[in-house]
Amino acid sequence: MKRLTYIIVLVFFTIAFSSCRDKESKTLSTEVKHSGALRTIMSGNIQPVISLDTLSKMKNLYALGAVDNLKGEIQIFDSQPSNSFVVDSSLQIKDSYNLKASLLVYAEIEAWDSFQIENSKTKSDLEKQIFEIATNNGIDVEKPFPFLLEGTIASLDWHVINWNDDDTIHNHKKHKESGLNGTLQDREVQIVGFYSTKHQAVFTHHTTNMHMHFKTDDKDIAGHIDDLSLNQTIILKLPKQ
Repeated sequence: MKRLTYIIVLVFFTIAFSSCRDKESKTLSTEVKHSGALRTIMSGNIQPVISLDTLSKMKNLYALGAVDNLKGEIQIFDSQPSNSFVVDSSLQIKDSYNLKASLLVYAEIEAWDSFQIENSKTKSDLEKQIFEIATNNGIDVEKPFPFLLEGTIASLDWHVINWNDDDTIHNHKKHKESGLNGTLQDREVQIVGFYSTKHQAVFTHHTTNMHMHFKTDDKDIAGHIDDLSLNQTIILKLPKQ
């Protein structure tokens, strides 16, 4: 009888310990990490800070950033890269991890909760609503967190950087105009973004708490989002709590 009781207690603590470890693992997996900083890039240092192949075995990777020497844009959705480059004045999308980044923000997220974004017409409206929904649904907004957006946008201004090696003076306007840029209207897109109130000039620009990249559903275009507007419902996804 004593032996049976001992076995039951041992099994109970083993399960409890395993459960705690699983919960801890899931908590750790939602951590947002970054390499490089926008302020460093703006100072003229555009050298690589991380190799993407070091992350290639992560199963649920979401990431955005800039290719080293500012020769393209990085966007990864659920471990599937849709990185964009300017080659001979044309846009090319490549699904390779075989490159390095001057800036990278990333997280490994196994599951997401879905919410509807409504009555947000501008990028500023969207930023406020994401913060409110995150706050009301258990996201620790004192820490950076990733988000996804899926649906049809009214319009989206985008660029893919292709920096001139001889240019040593950096600013946001020149970054937008150095490669290819354009505007999409009424297109189905997937957006990966990172939100933080404490990382301006690190991985968000100094006027916003968000950094967003996108790809079209047909994968023809992908890159950095400069501005967007919404005129209908779009789905927001936040890390499952």
